[in-house]
Amino acid sequence: MVIDLTFKHIRASTFAASTTTFVLKTVSFFIVTLFFITGLHAQQTARSVQTQNHFWWSVNTNAKVCGKWSVIADLHIRRTDYLKNNSFYYTRIGAGYAVTDKFSTALAVGHMWLANRTNATELFTNENRIVQQFQLNQTVGKVNVSNRLRIEERWVQKIVNNALTDSYRYTTRFRYQLALSIPLSKNKKVPTLALSDELLMQTGKDIVYNSFDQNRLFGGIRQQVTKTLSFDFGYMFVYQQKLSGYQYTKNHTIRWFFYWQPDFRKKPKTTTAAITHMNDDI
Repeated sequence: MVIDLTFKHIRASTFAASTTTFVLKTVSFFIVTLFFITGLHAQQTARSVQTQNHFWWSVNTNAKVCGKWSVIADLHIRRTDYLKNNSFYYTRIGAGYAVTDKFSTALAVGHMWLANRTNATELFTNENRIVQQFQLNQTVGKVNVSNRLRIEERWVQKIVNNALTDSYRYTTRFRYQLALSIPLSKNKKVPTLALSDELLMQTGKDIVYNSFDQNRLFGGIRQQVTKTLSFDFGYMFVYQQKLSGYQYTKNHTIRWFFYWQPDFRKKPKTTTAAITHMNDDI
């Protein structure tokens, strides 16, 4: 029995190490690709960078309804100039499935109303999305590690001469996020340290100069309020490249996300679902 447990521990440690190595190689590849793509265009056109301030609030629901199945429903509101002006409104609904206690998948559809401001008008463009997600949760020592891959099919309404059109721009976006949750105390009332970084790349007929879409770096706290309700609060730095390829934005964002995770299953649960929520940002 002791030998068997030892071998199981060795196999688990080997799997964790292999996964960590794979993640690091994946992140390195994305970073190298990012600098290569953006560097080529930067040599041709002078870079223009705009700085913005945002406040981003959301409620993310993951309700366990049957066995390993969950219903997902999110609402996101982001304001620019902190609370002064509209930035976007976003809703998403879908289903999640816990393949194992560590690995999960999800499928959802979403709609965004994105504000486009000029000196005279404010237009809200429509964006429709189909979202697929694959998430692996692990524990390394006392640290919870989450690796998430998200693939999005996006249809974004076009604006011509400051007017909405019936035409849509289609893109496919690939998102990889590495997130860490680090306990600061054994006392559950003390918040945990939450750190994450997400790289977003995209392809499509209209994507010529900005295969790199954006990078989101977050640091803050995660606080459990009740058994089913928690939130994270902190600072997010978003560096985004526009369609032109030479225009960028630096977004300093205060982020406050709530997570509601009720369990409506009638029978006692037999496994811990790997999905915690569609996982933060849109």
